[in-house]
Amino acid sequence: MTLLVSIIASLLYGGLFFTVAYRYRTRRPHLRDYPPATSGPLVSVIIPARNEAHNIERCVRSLLAASYPALEVIVVDDRSTDGTGDVVRGLIERDRALANRVRVIAGADLPDGWFGKVWAIIQGYGAARGELLLFADADTKHEPELIARAVTAHARERANLLTVLPRQESLSFWERLVQPQVFFVLQARVGNLQRVNRTRVPWEAIANGQFILTSRADYEAVGTHQVVKEQVAEDVALAQAYVRSSKDLFLLHAQEYMSTRMYRSLREIIEGWSKNLALGAPMMMPPVQWLRRIAPFIMWIPSLAWVLPPIVWIATGWAPAAIATVLSLGTWLLIYHYERLPLWYAPLYPFGAVVVAMIMIKSALRGARKVQWKGRTYGRPGGR
Repeated sequence: MTLLVSIIASLLYGGLFFTVAYRYRTRRPHLRDYPPATSGPLVSVIIPARNEAHNIERCVRSLLAASYPALEVIVVDDRSTDGTGDVVRGLIERDRALANRVRVIAGADLPDGWFGKVWAIIQGYGAARGELLLFADADTKHEPELIARAVTAHARERANLLTVLPRQESLSFWERLVQPQVFFVLQARVGNLQRVNRTRVPWEAIANGQFILTSRADYEAVGTHQVVKEQVAEDVALAQAYVRSSKDLFLLHAQEYMSTRMYRSLREIIEGWSKNLALGAPMMMPPVQWLRRIAPFIMWIPSLAWVLPPIVWIATGWAPAAIATVLSLGTWLLIYHYERLPLWYAPLYPFGAVVVAMIMIKSALRGARKVQWKGRTYGRPGGR
């Protein structure tokens, strides 16, 4: 019996190892395959920013270094309490030439029925002059050719909405422990981008809200962000709105052209992912009511595949558990290698899985009733 279980464990965990290796080596398409545009329509970059004083200067400076010439940057200071708007105004005051390229908008009070980020984006859209609109997060860093290549890809692929997947910066202990776990789960759900691109199935549609490029005409045709004004996972909801309007999505890997540092501490990681996971996960599942209802409460269960084998091995010495643990470690060494993270964090993968499971459970228990983010609390439909 032990031999049979050992064989099954070898097939399951070995198959997972080779699947991860194959996915990393064959992931397509890449932004690097599109040459940078040297001219084109005006791109209005809209950055919703609430309490982003520690991020906003790096983001704006990286955008201003873009090789694409026709560019304006609009920062919407969403009622920040940390001087976010003042940081950008200080940049303009130190270099008056930036006044024609960068604008700061003082965000209006948040109306009922709107999520804060979406409201800030709508205000930026109202001030934008560009034929192309780029929605970018304040925690992103853009390499000079990022926008130029994205404009080329948008035109060549005749995409209605183009989004890219950046490199995730993880610098602290907790980031390196938890973030790879979360993104492994998300990548497992998304799978091959070529399957997602141009999908006509709304629940398969996704977008990365850190970088969404679209034409003004397409954006207005789907109803702008107003159609997703109550959505926490507004990027996924917007992508699905495009698909429901029979418009094409196009996703690209762009790790060498863009990076982002989403969270800097365990508190931020817990707060951020608790906000996103329970409310975003059901949107990416088939529209079966009971499945979407229970999804937030069961999405932590796959974490047991990482946690139980080492516990059983240590406690009993059972051979199948040892095989599963060794192959799991190999998988995480592979992930940390490809993500350019210190390999010595890989053996800590069971602890990372426990933290992610706890975040998922917390998100499920709280997410259906309320969402807390950056000093605001939002009531959700059915939980106000």
